[in-house]
Amino acid sequence: MTGYGRAERHADQRKITVEIKSLNSKQLDLSTRIPSIYREKEYEIRNTVGKALGRGKVDLFVSVETIGGGKTTAGTINRELFKAYYAQLAELQREVGDTNATEPLITTVLRLPEVMQTETVVIGPEEWKALTEAVDEAIENLNRFRAQEGEVLIRDLLTRIDTIESLAAQIVPLEGERIETVRTRLMENLKALQVHVDNNRFEQEIIYYLEKFDITEEKVRLKQHCDYFRAVAAESEGVGRKLGFIAQEIGREINTTGSKANHAGIQKIVVRMKDELEKIKEQLLNLL
Repeated sequence: MTGYGRAERHADQRKITVEIKSLNSKQLDLSTRIPSIYREKEYEIRNTVGKALGRGKVDLFVSVETIGGGKTTAGTINRELFKAYYAQLAELQREVGDTNATEPLITTVLRLPEVMQTETVVIGPEEWKALTEAVDEAIENLNRFRAQEGEVLIRDLLTRIDTIESLAAQIVPLEGERIETVRTRLMENLKALQVHVDNNRFEQEIIYYLEKFDITEEKVRLKQHCDYFRAVAAESEGVGRKLGFIAQEIGREINTTGSKANHAGIQKIVVRMKDELEKIKEQLLNLL
């Protein structure tokens, strides 16, 4: 979701520069910095950027520079009003005997209302078109940056999904050990009690424990979720949220496997699977 895009256009002896930066965010958080001469187009620009980028913390910067001897937009001084203000303030200064002014009188007068007058700048169709094209190109460049980052992230995510499946496969040979572990533990407890054991009843208890700790369904669902994760990751757009939901389902199966493990070796594998899943969830925050 992070990215950077920049574009320039020239029109009416002005150079327009548009820069867009984006960071990770669950929602769209768009802030803009646009010159006052383009304010009337700000709403349109914000809509364009918002629809194109979807979500993220986005900063949009638009700057304009006059080139080739073009007319600048510097303000002009209302001379008559300036003189009137200056005369009145100078007279008041003499009357009150103020000789310790913190700033020159000219500076004070220049800040008074309507002393500085800014000429209204009329923006022509060519310049509006240049601004729109610069925004579109900056968005395109940012999205290209995002796409490149997304390809790297997807490869990393799929590698971690493969690791989870590989770890799940390591559980299979350990499941047989649980049978003997349960059998041995029950036999030792019964010997300690020094009571007669009915072998049929004993085998029934073993079956009960095996059914209680069976993780066949969890393994099947985990495999399905991993396959679905790969299928969604192969889609072109809007995969971030979908993959997030699938990752939650993968987490449920891993947690259930851990709760049924009843085996130190399986618990260790489950911890490693959880670690890979947490890294997947962190990376998914970077995907749209």
